[in-house]
Amino acid sequence: MGLLQTAKQWARALKRDVLVVYLAARDPRTPGALRLLALAVAAYALSPIDLVPDFIPVLGYLDDLLIVPLGLALVLRLLPRPVLLAARERAARMLARPRSWLAAALIIMLSVLLAVLLFAWWRGR
Repeated sequence: MGLLQTAKQWARALKRDVLVVYLAARDPRTPGALRLLALAVAAYALSPIDLVPDFIPVLGYLDDLLIVPLGLALVLRLLPRPVLLAARERAARMLARPRSWLAAALIIMLSVLLAVLLFAWWRGR
């Protein structure tokens, strides 16, 4: 298997695990402190804001390559087994169903509109 295939598989697994952690964080059976950690890890993984900006050579991507996988591994390891299994099953169903390009386009348009409005507000201050 080539490097590109390995990277694609790793990226798919990472995407699945982020969704699993997010779903587990929303499960009432997840202990409170672990729920907060799971939400923080999922939010960091999905957030465009990093602790170390990506434009900083090496360190910018190193935090993404270390913090997210280590955080995911920690949360997955600490989750109660029934919660983990339920979250994995739900994530598999969610990832298997077709995606709506219309919904994606609407979300992107709303994000751009929000960014424009925030910029206009900031400029007007």
